[in-house]
Amino acid sequence: MILVRFVEIFTSIMIAAIFIRAILSWFVQDPRNPLAMALDQITEPILAPLRRVVPRMGMIDITPMVAIFILIAIQRLVAAYAYGS
Repeated sequence: MILVRFVEIFTSIMIAAIFIRAILSWFVQDPRNPLAMALDQITEPILAPLRRVVPRMGMIDITPMVAIFILIAIQRLVAAYAYGS
């Protein structure tokens, strides 16, 4: 159960970090911004592999949305397996 709870917390944190990074990218243009740099370091290990697979939609990078959907799916699969629902 500790592993299940860890996965739930980890995926929730990653979803929030990816969401905040996406929103912040609309407003903060300075790549040296400490918050932007921290979020880049946290989320890039998940987003970088997906960028090689997910095509861009014109000027829009939908990789964060795909990553969030995958993390939600992982959360639900782990919860269903652990709690038997």
